Amino acid sequence: MVDFEIVELPDHDAPAVGDTAPDFTRPLVEDEYWEDASLSDLTDDGPVLLVFHTMDGAFPATYIWNNLRDRGVPDDIQAVGVSISSPYEHKTFLAERGVDAKFFSDPAAGIATEYGIENDLDDMAGITEHRPAVFLLDESREIQYRWVAEEWPDFPDYDEVAAAVSDP
Repeated sequence: MVDFEIVELPDHDAPAVGDTAPDFTRPLVEDEYWEDASLSDLTDDGPVLLVFHTMDGAFPATYIWNNLRDRGVPDDIQAVGVSISSPYEHKTFLAERGVDAKFFSDPAAGIATEYGIENDLDDMAGITEHRPAVFLLDESREIQYRWVAEEWPDFPDYDEVAAAVSDP
């Protein structure tokens, strides 16, 4: 049994279903390289499942991506992660986990702030990460599905995510 305390997270101000997701530009890491890209560059190519997660290597990030991968979600849609991890950490994580996705690197957690899902890490001053959250975006960045963690740790209903992805 895992020994950890469940912590209720403060209220969030994440965009809702039907809202337009904020656009941003950050380093986008693929399995071979990374370069600056915007979210709208990706949605121009089709729907995107935007997955905010804790830093790479932390249990929640590994658990989320293993579950999405095991349900074939990255095979059905552009799956894109966002965390405070560096491009180097992202590249390692993608290779070690065998995840077919791209990850935005957001070390200062500015995207988390734009999305209203910032999470002060263990009440450490100046250390913020992304609260786990999942947004399914259409080609115009309109949010079709949303899940945001209410406590730590908290995880989406992976079957519900898979169903949202398979039902455009």
